[in-house]
Order: sequence, then C-alpha cells, then structure tokens
Amino acid sequence: MDTSDLTGLDQRIAGCRACPRLVAWREEVARVKRAAFADWTYWGRPVPGFGPADARLLIVGLAPAAHGGNRTGRMFTGDRSGDVLYRALYDVGLASRPTAVSADDGLRLHGVRVTSPVHCAPPANKPTPQERDTCRPWLVQELRLLRPTLRSVLVLGAFGWQAALPAFAAAGWTVPRPRPVFGHGARYTLAAEAGGDRAGGEDLGLFGCFHVSQRNTFTGRLTPEMLREVLTTAARTAGLPAGNRTTDPSGAG
Repeated sequence: MDTSDLTGLDQRIAGCRACPRLVAWREEVARVKRAAFADWTYWGRPVPGFGPADARLLIVGLAPAAHGGNRTGRMFTGDRSGDVLYRALYDVGLASRPTAVSADDGLRLHGVRVTSPVHCAPPANKPTPQERDTCRPWLVQELRLLRPTLRSVLVLGAFGWQAALPAFAAAGWTVPRPRPVFGHGARYTLAAEAGGDRAGGEDLGLFGCFHVSQRNTFTGRLTPEMLREVLTTAARTAGLPAGNRTTDPSGAG
C-alpha cells in the first residue's frame, strides 16, 4: 500500500471543519480544559485513525473522547476506554505496550488500525445523525485505502455498527439483506464486489463487540475476557497471530 495516501487522508481529516456544533465543542473543550490536564496543549481537532497502512484488522469505535483523543490527538488515547482497549490489544499480542497516554508514547499496533465513524469529540458523546452522515465519507476513503490488506473489522457498539454498514457498501463490500444485526460476538461475512472501480481485496469478516465505555466495563457488561476473546477471533480471521501473552502483574510484559 502507498502509505502516503493514508497519511494524506489523516491530514485532511485533521483539518475538517464541516460540522459547526462539533467544531465549537471540541475547541471549547480544548480552551477550557479539565483541571487535571491544565498543563496540556489540547489537540482540539478531528482525530484521524491510528495504526499501520497495511492493517489486516480495523477496529471501529464511536468518536473521540473530549479529554481523551481530543486532548492527545490519537484514537482512544488518554481515557479509560482506551486503557481497556489497548490493554486487551497488548494482552493478545497486537500492541507493543499495554497503555496509551500520549501520541508520542511509542505505542505501536501490529496489523491493527483503530478509527471511528465520527472524528470529532461530540457533546455528551452523542453525535447527531447528520454529523454521523457528514463524517462517513472519511471512513469510506479509509476503508478503500485499507482494502488491499483488510480482512476483518471489529465494531465497538451499536452506533458504530449502524454508521459503518453504509460505509462498507460504499467501499466495495456487499452488505447482506436483511442487514446484519449488532450484538456482542455477532459475526458476519461481507462479500467483496467482483467488478467495477471498487473491485479488489477479499471478503471481510465483520464482528460486533460491546463498546469499551466505562458504563459497560464498570458494570461488567463487557469484561476483559470478553474483549480479549472477540479480539482474538477477529484477529485470527484476519490472518494475524493472536493469543494471550504472559505478563507480570505490573503490566510491563
């Protein structure tokens, strides 16, 4: 893959100002800040995807957190949802370290890229349907660029699931009818289109997982074991080696 294409897409995403409500909110949060991060210079812009250009597995979330990605400039970095996700990725051998605190912390993902259907932090973590639809072309372009190597997608939560299905269709995969229904552990196969300008690539494994939100993880609706299990299944479907690694209690690996 031509990495410069994905780099250029990331740069264009970071400069987007298409949704006035989201622009106003992300910039207000960056200006006012949370007291715990008063010494930070917030990113305060759309947050592009994170991970290698030849990823075989794509993880799709919801939107950046106001004091997470909107602060650090990297997906799922600097908030508790990211703590859960990257710990699990590390545990199954898909991340170089178990924590994600800043964009320059040295974290690397192995064959995995993380993105979202909405790239700006929304008020109350709730994008509007119009904002979701306005942001969708970015996801379509990202999927098309990843298409030569992409083999599976893990979607975190029902919002991301509903937002991603039209993007898969636009990027060249056939979404079955009736539409796939979200659920934790849901699994479908999206057939690759055989002809036209969207041809190329392989069939896509589609997996559902409860979102790594504090509401889900604090209540036990989503446990670390559940997350590791679905990550491992999605990764192996994509042809990635994945399985529990041996770690010490400190998480140093």
